[in-house]
Amino acid sequence: MRQQIRPLVAGNWKMNGLGPSLSEIALIAEGLSDHQHRLDALICPPATLLAAASAKTAGTALAIGAQDCSTETHGAYTGDVSAAMVVDSGGSAVIVGHSERRQGRGETSADVKRKAERAVEAGLQAIICIGETEQEMLDGRTEEVLLRQLQESVPAGSQAVAVVIAYEPVWAIGTGRTPSIDNIAKLHAFIRRSVIDLLGDEGRKLRLLYGGSVKADNAAEIAAIEDVNGALVGGASLKSGDFLGIIKAF
Repeated sequence: MRQQIRPLVAGNWKMNGLGPSLSEIALIAEGLSDHQHRLDALICPPATLLAAASAKTAGTALAIGAQDCSTETHGAYTGDVSAAMVVDSGGSAVIVGHSERRQGRGETSADVKRKAERAVEAGLQAIICIGETEQEMLDGRTEEVLLRQLQESVPAGSQAVAVVIAYEPVWAIGTGRTPSIDNIAKLHAFIRRSVIDLLGDEGRKLRLLYGGSVKADNAAEIAAIEDVNGALVGGASLKSGDFLGIIKAF
């Protein structure tokens, strides 16, 4: 029987969005009113829009989060944004360990774990990203890579209320390519078994999101997969109509 876990659909705006983009966030918040009793929705805009987006969505069901946070709580770390600063700006969640940080900025799983710990300490929900590169997939190492990232990135004793896992095959992000439905199902089942091994019964309740070229036209079949409890959406979250189509699918 499928575990009844409330879905989460999260949008990662990456380095996109200026002041006028807040109108799209307002439209998403308005459209969410028809679905808010059945799922949670989150938009992670750039840090420059965090406070304004939080003010724009006050009193609605749409949550606002950050795309990253520091491994440190405060101090001489020019350019960093701490988890407490995210909270102070109205954020309720933060993405950590996205492949664009792991691959492009050299972040290790140890860094990701520290960021997740700082996030949870500050009262944020940490969305921990894992995923294999195309070469790792072609070499047949996907499960090995995912297990290592889980073991090294997820803080000990993590609770489902505070931690979410997002599986994003690196080769599918922003490319329009997605694994087969069978492959997504197989890997999410593997991730579920792995988080149960790591966290015990709490791992049964953890939300597992799928990301990697999720769009309105493929969201329904992804949403139907056992152990897919939501989505981490990139480009399709920038337009309210596209993002609300994905929300409707879940």
